[in-house]
Amino acid sequence: MTNDFTFALPSKGAIAEPTLNFLRDSGLKVVKPNPRQYTGDIPAIDGLSVLFQRAKDVLYKVSDGTAQLGVTGYDIVRENPSDDIVIINDKLGYGHCSLVVAVPESWVDVENMQDLVEVANDLRDKKQKNLRVATTFPFLTRQFLHKHHIHHFTIVKADGAIEAAPTIGYADIIVDLTQTGTTLRENHLKMLPDGSIIDSEACLIGNRPAFEAHPELFDITKVLLEYMDAAMHARQIYQVTVDIQGKSSEDIAKRILEHPLTRGLIGPTLAPIYTSEPGTWYSATLTIKHKDILQAVNHLISIGGRHAVVMPSRYVFMEASETYQKLLAQLGRA
Repeated sequence: MTNDFTFALPSKGAIAEPTLNFLRDSGLKVVKPNPRQYTGDIPAIDGLSVLFQRAKDVLYKVSDGTAQLGVTGYDIVRENPSDDIVIINDKLGYGHCSLVVAVPESWVDVENMQDLVEVANDLRDKKQKNLRVATTFPFLTRQFLHKHHIHHFTIVKADGAIEAAPTIGYADIIVDLTQTGTTLRENHLKMLPDGSIIDSEACLIGNRPAFEAHPELFDITKVLLEYMDAAMHARQIYQVTVDIQGKSSEDIAKRILEHPLTRGLIGPTLAPIYTSEPGTWYSATLTIKHKDILQAVNHLISIGGRHAVVMPSRYVFMEASETYQKLLAQLGRA
C-alpha cells in the first residue's frame, strides 16, 4: 500500500531516542533501512511513512502540511502557536522539563517574581535601562513577564550556552528549559519558585486541515492512538496471581473483594488448582494498579494466599481510545 500520510519524528536532541523507544514499546517500531536517511516506516500501520526532522522542524512540517502527524516537545508547540496545529496528546510520558525564570544567585534579595518586578522598575527608573532577558522562547517569555507586570525588558538573543549569559554580561537573567536544575546551579543561577512558565514533555500533534481534507487520516490516527493508549495504560496496570485455599470459588472471591484494592479493574478470575495437597485450592488472578500492588498483595496473603506472582502488562486496551475520542471532540466529530 502506498504511504499516503507522513509522521514526523525528532531526528536528534533529548527526545529523539526516547521517541523511538516509546513507539517500539507501543508496538509501533520504526524501521529505518539506512541510518543516514531521513525517512522510515512503521510496518504496523499501512499508509504511514516516517520523516525525521529536528524537533522544532517537526512542528513546522506538521503546521505547513508536509507531515500530517508529528511528535515534538510541548514547549515548542506553545512557543509557536498555529491554528493549523491540533494537539492530540500533550502527555506522552517522557521528555519532561520545565521552562523557568532563573536569576543570579548573587541576587540575594530576589526570591520571587514580585522581587523581580522591583528590580526591573529600579533599572528603568534609576538607570534608564531595561531588564535584559536571554532566552530562545521569546513568545512565552513576553507573555509570562507581562502577566507578572514586568513591562520594561529586552529579549536578548542567546549566544552559545544560555546559562552563561549573566556571567558573561550580555543578559541579566535567563528563561530556559531545565530538567533537574543542576546546570543552572552549576552556573550560579537560581530558579524563582513562582517563575515556572510551563511544564513540558513529548507530545503528539496533527495538521488540522489534513483531518478535514482526508477522512482516511482518522483511521490511521485511531490505530496509532489505540496502540499508544494501550501501552500507556499498561505502565500502570500489573497482573497479580496468587494461590489460595477456600471452600469454593465464591468463598474466595468474597474474601478477595472485601478489600477495595483487590477488586482490580473488574474483579478476580479464579481457576481450580489440581494438587496433592489437602483442601481445595484456586489460582486467583487480578489486574491491579501499580501504586496499589503492595497493599493488594498484603491483603491476599492475609486471607490465606501464597506464592503471589506479579507480572507487568504490555498492553491494556480499553473499550475505546480515550485520546482518540478527545481528538474527535476537538475536531467537531464527537
